Amino acid sequence: MKTRQCVSCGAREGMRHFEGRGETLSVKGMERRVDDLSGWECQQCGEVEWDDDTDSAERYCDAGDELVIAARQMIGAEMKRIRRKLHLTQKETVQLLSGGGHNAFSRYERGETLPPKSLMLLMRLLDRYPYLLTDTKTLSEGADLRGFKHTIHKEHETLTVS
Repeated sequence: MKTRQCVSCGAREGMRHFEGRGETLSVKGMERRVDDLSGWECQQCGEVEWDDDTDSAERYCDAGDELVIAARQMIGAEMKRIRRKLHLTQKETVQLLSGGGHNAFSRYERGETLPPKSLMLLMRLLDRYPYLLTDTKTLSEGADLRGFKHTIHKEHETLTVS
């Protein structure tokens, strides 16, 4: 068995050579399998180095890139679906929920960049509880909250701000 010293952790003979390995990459619940990989793996720290004389590194990286792009597109499509369900334009959504620019929101929907986690969470909450859009609009307008009263429909709890 071929071994060598690990450049990451320094373990003598820690790196062992492998060939024909398959790896499954996972991003946001989506998976890609890459077969017939060869390289070196450290038995101490888990560091992996791909063989230079194969296309293992390129195929592994390409699969990871494809997953990231697919995840961005999936999230972008979800944002667009929720926005349309709420009957909002991109401009209205930006003004109401994100405070960012119209171009940034457009890039989120096209899957070019990931939205902030808080924005995605808010959109998913509004998707699940669309009746909260009215309260969201009221709160975002900087309305005077003295005397604000809201009844949550399912639980019949009341929130009062004074």
